[in-house]
Amino acid sequence: MHHKFTFLLLLIASFSSAQTDGYWDKTRATSKEVIISARERIIIPLEELPQGTTEIVYRITLLDENQQLSNSLVSILKAIPDPTGISQGSAGAVFLLSKIAGDDKCKYAIFNNKELAFDYKKEGNVDKACLYQNNPVNKDAKRLSVTKSTCLKTGLMWFGFENKNWIMNQRIVLEVVPWVDNKLSRGWSIENRKNVLSICKSTDLAKKLPNAQADDYCVCVLDKIQNQYKFLEYQSLLAAEKTKAFKDGGLACYTETQASATIYDNNRLQASQFASKGQYGQAIAKLLPIIEEQKAKVSDYDALGLNYIYTKQYDKALKYLKLGEQLDPSELSLQLHLAHANLFKGNYSLAKSIYKKFSDQNVSDSTSWSDQVKADFVSFEKAGLPTKDFERILNTIR
Repeated sequence: MHHKFTFLLLLIASFSSAQTDGYWDKTRATSKEVIISARERIIIPLEELPQGTTEIVYRITLLDENQQLSNSLVSILKAIPDPTGISQGSAGAVFLLSKIAGDDKCKYAIFNNKELAFDYKKEGNVDKACLYQNNPVNKDAKRLSVTKSTCLKTGLMWFGFENKNWIMNQRIVLEVVPWVDNKLSRGWSIENRKNVLSICKSTDLAKKLPNAQADDYCVCVLDKIQNQYKFLEYQSLLAAEKTKAFKDGGLACYTETQASATIYDNNRLQASQFASKGQYGQAIAKLLPIIEEQKAKVSDYDALGLNYIYTKQYDKALKYLKLGEQLDPSELSLQLHLAHANLFKGNYSLAKSIYKKFSDQNVSDSTSWSDQVKADFVSFEKAGLPTKDFERILNTIR
């Protein structure tokens, strides 16, 4: 019983997921019954296939006088959730075949070009048919897909039939049902999607990402736009509206694809490189966006505070160092820079208390607090910062 229940759940799940991918378009299905005179060839044009058609199933049935089809092709396909169900073993294809058929047989061909179809009617030429059934049949059913058949190439189809009976007419029923892909039905062809991806890849944000991550980011943006607009709707947007669509999608994908983390890491690296060259203003410009977007680590506040110290912007240094302290008051590098900022700001007593508080600890696993203070004072002196209190502080922590 358990196994039966599990199988039922799997069947329902597969049916549901298939249904979200596309649907049998019964409103655009073709069902035509024609009479072919003896020794005649005819062509039956289909209406243009719906946008997004990726597969069709067709059935041909020859009926004797007064015979009727027991089940329409549309009604049969209701029981098959997607085209792959037809391919899963011979049972699927047999299921599509009419339960009845007459004794007459015919040959048929399919064309995706009007001129070729009319040439067939006139001359019987099947050389350029996209499908030709040379062996006479009294019933047939097939599935055609855009990936495996050229018949769906133009979205237009003509069925040609030839009555090989020299005396009797034939009654033929042709049924065609298209499978419509949900996403493609919205007009997002491969070329249209490539165009949007190309625009996305040219944006400043995408250019900042490694190629593989830029691809992920732009595919995410494309999905957002596809979900929001049909292609014709997107195409009709004003330039400013298209820019907004890209911006809105980009903001969401910025986080979803981890693009933001990559860019933040790049900013940190560039800030460190700028600071090592004494280009503190450029370093600050790289760190501020991380903090403004509320993605900063303690080390970001620490680095920003130090860069502000070197540019003699002590109030800003104190502001960001205190914010970092709230995240982790045990980070001694940040505490040291807090002491420096207070010293330069003129808060000598507060600076002195911080210098003394941590004087018996290491700033890192290999650097003592006092050694780091001395090294920083040497760097500050070279950078032209005021040195009048350096000796007093060094005497305090010796």
